[in-house]
Amino acid sequence: MSQEPAKRDLRSPMAIVIAIGGLYVGQSIISGVTFTALPGVLRDHGVSLDTIGLTYLAVLPWVLKFLWAPALERFRLPENGPSRSRSIVLIGGLISASGLVLAGLIAPTNIWPIMAIFVVIAFAASTVDIACDGHAVESLHQRHHGWGNAAQVGGAYLGAAIGSGLFLVLVAQVNWTWAMVAMAALLGMLGLPFLLSPASKPEAARLHRPSIGQALRRVEMRKGLVLAAFYAASQKWGLFMLGPFLIDAGLDLTSLGAINGTGGMIVGFACALLGGACVRAWGSRPIMILALVLQTAALSGLGLAAWAGDTTQWLLITLALASSSGILAVGFVALYARFMELSDPRQAGIDFTLLQCTDALVSMIGGIGSGWIAQHFGYSACFGVAAFLTVVALPVAVLLGRRSPSSVEEIENSLSPRVAAHQL
Repeated sequence: MSQEPAKRDLRSPMAIVIAIGGLYVGQSIISGVTFTALPGVLRDHGVSLDTIGLTYLAVLPWVLKFLWAPALERFRLPENGPSRSRSIVLIGGLISASGLVLAGLIAPTNIWPIMAIFVVIAFAASTVDIACDGHAVESLHQRHHGWGNAAQVGGAYLGAAIGSGLFLVLVAQVNWTWAMVAMAALLGMLGLPFLLSPASKPEAARLHRPSIGQALRRVEMRKGLVLAAFYAASQKWGLFMLGPFLIDAGLDLTSLGAINGTGGMIVGFACALLGGACVRAWGSRPIMILALVLQTAALSGLGLAAWAGDTTQWLLITLALASSSGILAVGFVALYARFMELSDPRQAGIDFTLLQCTDALVSMIGGIGSGWIAQHFGYSACFGVAAFLTVVALPVAVLLGRRSPSSVEEIENSLSPRVAAHQL
C-alpha cells in the first residue's frame, strides 16, 4: 500500500502566528486587568492592602491547569475528524468576555463577587491557552517555532500594556463598567482570526491516548521540566523587586507606570520579534545561553547599583528595562521554542502546559522568596542571589537545551509506520 504524503497545515505560517497571537494578546489583557489594573482600582477606592492581595488567587488556575489538560486534550483531539480547538476557544472566549461584562456591572469594591468572577475568567483563559499551545505545536513546523514563540511573548507584553494601561485610562476617563465592556469587545475581536481559520487534522493523535503519565515517561520531557524550573528561577526571581527598588531610588509612580507600560511594551515587543528571528536563525539553545549571560550582567549591575546607593536614575531605568523587558523577552522566546521542541504533537497541549505550569510555580515561589531576601538583607543581596542563579542555570541550559535525537525517536518509535510517515 502506498504511503500518503504528509498532511501538514496548508495555511501560511504567518496566518497561524497571527491567529494564535491574537489569543495570546487576549489572555494577557485578562492578566493585565486582573493582576495590575484591578489592584490599582481597588486601592484608589480605599481597599486595604491585605484584601487587595486576594486578587492573586486568580493565578491558581494558571498554576493548576495541568490537572485538566489531559481531559481537554482528549476532547480536543478526537479519534475521527478535525481538531476541536476552535470550539474550545469559542466557549472559553465567550465565558471570559461575559465574565468581564458581568464584573463591570458590579462595583469593584465588592471583592468576593469580583474575585469569584475573575477566578472563573482565569479558568476559561487558561483552558483556552492549553488548546492554543497544542494547536501551535501541531500546526507550526519546527523552523517556524521562533515566530510562534515571538507571538506568545510579544503578545504578552502588548496585552499586558492594554490590560494595565489602556484599561486604567478608560476607568479614569469613562467609568469601570464601560472599561470592562471595552475589554470584553476587544477580547472578542482578537479571537476572530483563530475562529475563522480552518481546523487542523492531527493524524498522530488518533492512535494515542493523551495523559500526564505519557509525558513524564519521556526522558526528554523530564529534562525539560528541570530546564524550565532553573530557567524561570534565573530569569524571573530578581525582577519581582524591580518596582519597589526604583520607587525607593526616588522614582515616582507616574514615571514607573510609564516605564512599565509604554517603555516595557516597546522594548519587550521589539525584543520578542528579535528573539523569534534569532531562534529561527540559530536555534533555541544558543539564544537561551546568550540571554542568561546578558541577564547575569544586568542583575549584577543592579546589585552593584543597590550596594553603591548613589547611581543615577537613568542608568537604573536602563538596567531595569534591559533586564525585565528586553533580555527576558528574548530569553523566553527561546525557552518557549524549546518547549515546543519537547512537546509531543500527539498531546502537545498537555506537554506544553506541564512545562508552563513548572514556570508558573517556580515564579510564584520566587516572588515570595525575593521579597523576603530584599526585606531582610537588602536589594543588593536580592539582585546578587538572582545573578548567581543565572550562572547556575548556564550549565543546565547548555546540557538540557540541546535537542537530542532520542527525543524524536521516542515519539516516532511509538507511532505506526503509516503515521510516522505523515509526521516526517
